[in-house]
Amino acid sequence: MAGIPDPLTLNGAPLSVLDLAPIPDGGSAGEALRATTELARHTESLGFTRFWVAEHHGMPGIASSSPPVLIGHIADATETIRVGSGGVMLPNHTSLVVAEQFGMLEALHPGRIDLGIGRAPGTDQATAAALRHRGPDEFPRQLTDLLGFFAGQWPTGHPNTTVHAVPGEGNGPDMWLLGSSGYSAQVAGALGLPFAFAHHFMPANTLPALELYRESFRPSETLSKPYAMVAAGVICAESDERARFLAGSSALSFLRLRQGRPGRVPSPEEAAAYSYSDLEQAFITDRQATQLIGAPDTVRSGLTELLKRTEADELMLTTQTYSPADRLRSFELVAGAVSAS
Repeated sequence: MAGIPDPLTLNGAPLSVLDLAPIPDGGSAGEALRATTELARHTESLGFTRFWVAEHHGMPGIASSSPPVLIGHIADATETIRVGSGGVMLPNHTSLVVAEQFGMLEALHPGRIDLGIGRAPGTDQATAAALRHRGPDEFPRQLTDLLGFFAGQWPTGHPNTTVHAVPGEGNGPDMWLLGSSGYSAQVAGALGLPFAFAHHFMPANTLPALELYRESFRPSETLSKPYAMVAAGVICAESDERARFLAGSSALSFLRLRQGRPGRVPSPEEAAAYSYSDLEQAFITDRQATQLIGAPDTVRSGLTELLKRTEADELMLTTQTYSPADRLRSFELVAGAVSAS
């Protein structure tokens, strides 16, 4: 890399990336993962602060089922951008294994690894059962255990006193709590951890959850004051019309997922030719109303307004298109628009 790029910010707030390694119709998982790696390299050169990948299982159109494996690969392929999970679904795993995996990542790439933790299964009920998902009621204990394994500190008489996460103990990554409701917001606040909210997934809960987080925040060794990141769905193209055309792919893909028919990401041409019922069209219109879809000026204006409404400390952009080239171009255009503002 030719020098370290200046951080890309909007009104002082850093911009970051969340990627799902989408698999387009006619493509393969390997191609999708290589496209994600290339996107990480490119967004690093544009000045984005972090590149996170999400944990999803049993979804034909998403290749990011194992964040630790993909994070290690991306961190090897980049130099300066922080790489992490958005997130690891903790109830799918044991706390010790997560501590070992992310402790190893932090040992290999010191100061560059983020561990974003969520409590949803990231899949359907049958797949969650196959994963032995422990359910939301186990989440507080698992989270406490995870923190204990990284710190190597336990209450007197705790059964894990003689258990050590190697190399997790002493190699803890930066930890975040993820959420789409008020539950994780309150937990993040009480523990003094940074909080990332899935506005792209549950926009109606964004402002109430952020308010809960800030109200419940208690200073910790990690943070002296709240730090909130908001994830937004973005598709940017040379014109509003072109962006809306490209957005058809993710809209149809999400509709099929909600109908119990998940598949690979359809082309925008297929989405444009699809005959939507009135109910389906209403579903898509409602979903896209809170996404930022348009030309660079349109997206920049939308991001600025989102930042103003949420008072977020950082924004994370997630973009799903049929073509990896369109996804990469979207981030280029956003970076150019923000840098010019």
